[in-house]
Amino acid sequence: MAKKIILITGGSSGIGRATGNYLKSKGHTIYGTTRSLAKYPDFNDFPLLEMDVTKSETISVAVETLIDREGQIDVLVNNAGVGITGPVEEIPEEEIEKHFQTNYFGALRVIKAVLPQMRKQRSGLIINTTSIAGYMGLPFRGIYSAGKAALEVTTEALRMETKSFGIKITNLAPGDYATNIAGGRYHAPVIKGSDYEATYKMSLNLMDAHVDEGGDPEEVGVLVEKIMNTKSPKIHYKSGAFMQKVSVLLKRFLPDKIFEKLLLNHYKL
Repeated sequence: MAKKIILITGGSSGIGRATGNYLKSKGHTIYGTTRSLAKYPDFNDFPLLEMDVTKSETISVAVETLIDREGQIDVLVNNAGVGITGPVEEIPEEEIEKHFQTNYFGALRVIKAVLPQMRKQRSGLIINTTSIAGYMGLPFRGIYSAGKAALEVTTEALRMETKSFGIKITNLAPGDYATNIAGGRYHAPVIKGSDYEATYKMSLNLMDAHVDEGGDPEEVGVLVEKIMNTKSPKIHYKSGAFMQKVSVLLKRFLPDKIFEKLLLNHYKL
């Protein structure tokens, strides 16, 4: 496979960093992004560009810098994102809006920034990193599920809108991986005396355990390479533990209330 110029948003840690290092080992040119270069003075895995996906001007500068250096952009791995947990009733509205500004609108801003170059090239691949959580409403992760679901569906439309330009767009939905995402999440506080106190606290502990027991995030990089080598990528890809991937099939084929019962049992609710 010919060497590709790849931009990975959120490339300074977690799945983004692991993916970048894996693809770099395969001979590709990698650029990652981070909101603050000052926080990574010793980062030398691959070049980092400063980009805050909630600020359009920083996106434009980062994309223009990459194109000025390399003359093209072959692949965007739209990976930057944040987590959020809490009872929907108790999450402050401003935190919900902030979350969507990063996980949904932020992803769209980056897509819009790279599409003009990809249309000019008449080629390009965009891989939107969503989540298996985007296929179902998970208790105390409802806002996170909603943002990822919105990106999944928007990707379906974008594929059709850009197909005539030679651009390929797909979703990659990871399950739980051993990264620092739990530490970077916005956690609505467990409110003492709240009707949600016991169930939310128990679910938080369960979520953190799932991340701690998650797989090697390099698996995502392996799948990204597979997608890059695919002439006609599928609309949806999933990565993660077997049961997490199977849960998407169960959601599709089981009656709604039976699937809901499985989730209630899993989260001990």
